Order: sequence, then C-alpha cells, then structure tokens
Amino acid sequence: MRPLNISLETAQKLAKALNMPLEQIMHMPQHILIQKLLEIEKNEQQKR
Repeated sequence: MRPLNISLETAQKLAKALNMPLEQIMHMPQHILIQKLLEIEKNEQQKR
C-alpha cells in the first residue's frame, strides 16, 4: 500500500488530533482515515 497523498503538515496535524504515530497516519487506508476524521468531528460537535 502506498502512503497517503497528503502534506507533511496535514499528516502531523492528523497525528496530533488522532493521538497516533505519524507513520501510522501515512500508511492508514484512506477510508479508515476518513472514518476517524468523522469521529473527531462528531466528538467536537458534542462538546459544543
């Protein structure tokens, strides 16, 4: 599997937001990354 086509800055922000290692973010399948981003957004909306 090839790494995601995202910038290093984006990958670093995602790693921090998801509390995951940068390498794991870069090699995560795109559909799983999108699912995790939706979970983060849902949690953020619940906190408001």
